[in-house]
Amino acid sequence: MKERQREKQRTTVSIYGQQYTVAGYDSPEYMKEVAAEIDAKMRELRKVNPYLDTTRLAVLTAVNVMDDLKKLEEYIRYLEQQRLTGDEKNA
Repeated sequence: MKERQREKQRTTVSIYGQQYTVAGYDSPEYMKEVAAEIDAKMRELRKVNPYLDTTRLAVLTAVNVMDDLKKLEEYIRYLEQQRLTGDEKNA
């Protein structure tokens, strides 16, 4: 896990051809990495849905990213439960 900065830093990122200034405690490199992943996801979805406007594409991207997050959270809970019950062999 990346070490967080003590003060918010601003950095400019590019997502789907648009420049955004984002602020956060993470390093500018990390924020650019996150933006690049969002950009890649939007471009991937655009290939499958070429007629979506940018707003709908962004919402669809957000839904997909949240779906991924929820599935990871569920898997983490499963692994934690396995660890607590001592059933790591079946994990």
